Amino acid sequence: MILVNGVRSDSVAVTDRGLTYGDGIFRTLVSKKGQPRWWPWHYRKLEHDCAALAIPCPAAAVLAQEMALAASRSGDEIVKIIVTRGSGTRGYAPPQPPSPTRIVMTAPPPEYPEVFSRSGVKVFKCRTRLTSQPRLAGVKHLNRLENVLARAEWSDPDVPEGLMLDEANNIIGGTMTNLFIVEDGKLLTPELTRCGVAGVTRERVMDAARKHGVACREEPITEARLSEAQEALLVNSVIGVWQIRECAGRSWTAGAHAGRVREWINEEAG
Repeated sequence: MILVNGVRSDSVAVTDRGLTYGDGIFRTLVSKKGQPRWWPWHYRKLEHDCAALAIPCPAAAVLAQEMALAASRSGDEIVKIIVTRGSGTRGYAPPQPPSPTRIVMTAPPPEYPEVFSRSGVKVFKCRTRLTSQPRLAGVKHLNRLENVLARAEWSDPDVPEGLMLDEANNIIGGTMTNLFIVEDGKLLTPELTRCGVAGVTRERVMDAARKHGVACREEPITEARLSEAQEALLVNSVIGVWQIRECAGRSWTAGAHAGRVREWINEEAG
């Protein structure tokens, strides 16, 4: 089901700035039998990202009501929430005041092979680089062309993800995931001060690590540092945790941290 401003529809105005300029943000989450998982975390991110673009954020109660209307009560679904600045006249200048468009849509979850979670995944090293823009760093905005171009670089169904670097040759994350590596028993995740998306699962893993007394820091991660890591993990709200099994000629054996992190993010019902 797709709801646009609370009404069942599959279209927006051609003047909507989400279409014309990518002027908006989105979040993707899992709903289990009509209950969105980790909704308070996602809504905090939604508020943060709307504020970063100076777009009024829809009320949590409104979105919760619309998710309840759109979501199935019988199984798992993926829920995507999009908030744009709404329609405007020609030109880059934002309309004042804005009249945001909100979209809530549901879809069946992707069918990834169980072996990805059990044994890890082979990961592609993308040529497309993430450019620097500190004002948008961490924000899940609608301008995702770099990710689109990166994802077009390979088509092997047995390679579900690719790693993206910035212009300084630091690994930022996957095309759709955040990265963690294990180094001397510590969890490290890339700094996202100049580009990249700060996902909810990334935040939840960092929070859980603190609660469990495991050192977890944001630091620059080079290809050499990844290659020397004990383990490498990919996370997001849909896949949960995948361990990287192979990337750019380097192989890793299964380690304990993937299971531990998976337990952490499943500790709370949501």
